[in-house]
Amino acid sequence: MALKAGGRIDGETLSAEDWTEADLADAVFAGCTVEGAVFASTGFAGARFERCRLIRCRFSHADLREAVFEDCQFADPDRKTGPVFAFSRLDEARFTRCDLSQARFDGSELYEARFESCNLMAATFPRSSFSRSFGRKVERTAADFLDCNLDLADLSEKRLTSCRLTGSRLREADLSNTDLEGADLTRADLFQAIVDGAKLASADLRGAEVSGLDLRRLATYRDLKIAPDQQFRLLDAMGLDVQLE
Repeated sequence: MALKAGGRIDGETLSAEDWTEADLADAVFAGCTVEGAVFASTGFAGARFERCRLIRCRFSHADLREAVFEDCQFADPDRKTGPVFAFSRLDEARFTRCDLSQARFDGSELYEARFESCNLMAATFPRSSFSRSFGRKVERTAADFLDCNLDLADLSEKRLTSCRLTGSRLREADLSNTDLEGADLTRADLFQAIVDGAKLASADLRGAEVSGLDLRRLATYRDLKIAPDQQFRLLDAMGLDVQLE
């Protein structure tokens, strides 16, 4: 199969291809299947994947900047494994309605990455960053997790200041020592999330599930935004007996 930058491939099984250092910028893959592949230093900048199965794949030092994945299956439900993105560039990558459960983003760059309606259950992000430096004194952080399933995910010690996690499930997710100051967590589900040492100053939790969220375990919560009906659940989590009369 001739793979080239800017090309289009429909409905093919590509598991036997050699992807090492291939330049496939702006290529389009629709309805394709790839199993057990290693994308070593593969260039997918601006590429588009639609309704593809990318099972048991490893992206190692791959260039995925501005790549788009729509309705793609990454997780292997039989072996209960997910994809690995190791030291890859995913700046401004877009994932929509993708199954990335048990994915491992290891040492990857995720500035302005966007995940929408994705399954990221038990995903981990060791050594990955959602920030980018602009000069010696300016660092910006940006990422979107919109209406995603992040149950049991490990986002501990990540910097997610001012990021959007609107409508996402974070049940039993590890957010310990995570910097979420100024983040948009409206309608998020934080039930039994691990928040020891997390920073939530100026974060917006209006409409979020906050039952069991003990503010005493947080590093910061000044100017935290909540709705009036949430205050009683937060006080109850702190062991206070709220009397309405």
